[in-house]
Amino acid sequence: MPNSDRYYTPQDSKDAMRQIEKLFNKYKDAPITQELVTYHQNLVNRLKTDIMAAAKQENVPARIDSINSMIDVMERWLKVRLAGNPFNGKMKNFKFVGAESLPKFKRHVHKMNGSSEHRSSRH
Repeated sequence: MPNSDRYYTPQDSKDAMRQIEKLFNKYKDAPITQELVTYHQNLVNRLKTDIMAAAKQENVPARIDSINSMIDVMERWLKVRLAGNPFNGKMKNFKFVGAESLPKFKRHVHKMNGSSEHRSSRH
Protein backbone atom coordinates (compact mmCIF):
# COMPACT_ATOMS: atom_id res chain seq x y z
CA MET A 1 0.00 0.00 0.00
CA PRO A 2 1.51 3.36 -0.96
CA ASN A 3 1.94 6.00 1.75
CA SER A 4 -0.38 8.40 -0.08
CA ASP A 5 -3.32 6.05 0.67
CA ARG A 6 -2.32 5.68 4.31
CA TYR A 7 -2.81 9.28 5.39
CA TYR A 8 -5.86 11.52 5.11
CA THR A 9 -5.28 14.55 2.87
CA PRO A 10 -7.86 17.34 3.33
CA GLN A 11 -8.93 19.45 0.38
CA ASP A 12 -9.16 22.75 2.31
CA SER A 13 -9.14 24.06 5.88
CA LYS A 14 -12.85 23.34 6.44
CA ASP A 15 -12.35 19.71 5.45
CA ALA A 16 -9.46 19.43 7.92
CA MET A 17 -11.57 21.04 10.64
CA ARG A 18 -14.40 18.55 10.04
CA GLN A 19 -11.95 15.67 10.32
CA ILE A 20 -10.50 16.97 13.60
CA GLU A 21 -14.03 17.55 14.96
CA LYS A 22 -14.97 13.96 14.09
CA LEU A 23 -11.82 12.60 15.74
CA PHE A 24 -12.35 14.73 18.85
CA ASN A 25 -15.94 13.51 19.26
CA LYS A 26 -14.71 9.92 19.03
CA TYR A 27 -12.16 10.15 21.84
CA LYS A 28 -13.71 12.81 24.12
CA ASP A 29 -15.13 10.22 26.55
CA ALA A 30 -12.19 7.80 26.43
CA PRO A 31 -10.13 7.17 29.57
CA ILE A 32 -7.34 9.72 29.84
CA THR A 33 -3.87 8.34 29.09
CA GLN A 34 -0.55 9.91 28.20
CA GLU A 35 -0.92 8.73 24.59
CA LEU A 36 -4.36 10.37 24.34
CA VAL A 37 -3.03 13.64 25.79
CA THR A 38 -0.15 13.63 23.30
CA TYR A 39 -2.51 12.87 20.40
CA HIS A 40 -4.87 15.63 21.56
CA GLN A 41 -2.07 18.18 21.84
CA ASN A 42 -0.90 17.21 18.35
CA LEU A 43 -4.39 17.94 16.97
CA VAL A 44 -4.54 21.29 18.78
CA ASN A 45 -1.09 22.15 17.44
CA ARG A 46 -2.25 21.30 13.90
CA LEU A 47 -5.20 23.65 14.35
CA LYS A 48 -2.98 26.46 15.62
CA THR A 49 -0.36 26.16 12.88
CA ASP A 50 -1.21 24.40 9.62
CA ILE A 51 -4.98 24.80 9.50
CA MET A 52 -4.93 28.38 10.80
CA ALA A 53 -2.38 29.30 8.11
CA ALA A 54 -4.51 27.63 5.44
CA ALA A 55 -7.64 29.48 6.62
CA LYS A 56 -5.79 32.80 6.55
CA GLN A 57 -4.56 32.01 3.04
CA GLU A 58 -8.14 31.18 1.96
CA ASN A 59 -9.17 34.55 3.45
CA VAL A 60 -12.34 33.37 5.22
CA PRO A 61 -12.74 35.30 8.53
CA ALA A 62 -15.61 33.11 9.80
CA ARG A 63 -13.43 30.03 9.46
CA ILE A 64 -10.67 31.66 11.51
CA ASP A 65 -13.22 32.36 14.28
CA SER A 66 -14.36 28.73 14.08
CA ILE A 67 -10.79 27.52 14.45
CA ASN A 68 -10.34 29.71 17.53
CA SER A 69 -13.54 28.33 19.07
CA MET A 70 -12.37 24.75 18.34
CA ILE A 71 -9.04 25.47 20.03
CA ASP A 72 -10.84 26.88 23.09
CA VAL A 73 -13.12 23.83 23.37
CA MET A 74 -10.25 21.39 22.97
CA GLU A 75 -8.08 23.18 25.55
CA ARG A 76 -11.02 23.27 27.98
CA TRP A 77 -11.57 19.52 27.40
CA LEU A 78 -7.99 18.82 28.44
CA LYS A 79 -8.29 20.87 31.64
CA VAL A 80 -11.61 19.25 32.58
CA ARG A 81 -10.42 15.71 31.89
CA LEU A 82 -7.09 16.16 33.69
CA ALA A 83 -9.04 17.38 36.72
CA GLY A 84 -10.83 14.02 36.67
CA ASN A 85 -14.24 15.37 35.68
CA PRO A 86 -16.42 14.12 32.82
CA PHE A 87 -16.75 16.30 29.72
CA ASN A 88 -20.47 16.64 29.14
CA GLY A 89 -21.18 17.61 25.58
CA LYS A 90 -19.57 17.38 22.19
CA MET A 91 -18.36 19.52 19.33
CA LYS A 92 -20.83 20.31 16.57
CA ASN A 93 -20.31 22.81 13.76
CA PHE A 94 -16.93 23.65 15.32
CA LYS A 95 -18.54 24.82 18.60
CA PHE A 96 -19.21 23.22 21.97
CA VAL A 97 -22.71 21.80 22.39
CA GLY A 98 -23.58 20.90 25.98
CA ALA A 99 -25.38 17.72 26.92
CA GLU A 100 -28.40 19.75 28.05
CA SER A 101 -28.91 21.13 24.54
CA LEU A 102 -28.78 17.73 22.84
CA PRO A 103 -32.18 16.27 21.88
CA LYS A 104 -34.10 14.45 24.58
CA PHE A 105 -36.27 11.47 23.77
CA LYS A 106 -39.57 10.98 25.54
CA ARG A 107 -40.05 7.69 27.30
CA HIS A 108 -43.45 6.08 27.50
CA VAL A 109 -43.63 3.46 30.21
CA HIS A 110 -45.84 0.50 29.37
CA LYS A 111 -47.44 -0.74 32.59
CA MET A 112 -47.88 -4.44 32.61
CA ASN A 113 -49.78 -6.35 35.26
CA GLY A 114 -47.49 -6.79 38.21
CA SER A 115 -45.03 -4.76 40.22
CA SER A 116 -43.07 -1.78 38.96
CA GLU A 117 -40.00 -3.94 38.28
CA HIS A 118 -41.77 -5.44 35.27
CA ARG A 119 -42.30 -2.23 33.35
CA SER A 120 -41.04 -2.00 29.84
CA SER A 121 -39.91 1.20 28.23
CA ARG A 122 -41.25 2.20 24.84
CA HIS A 123 -39.51 4.99 23.04
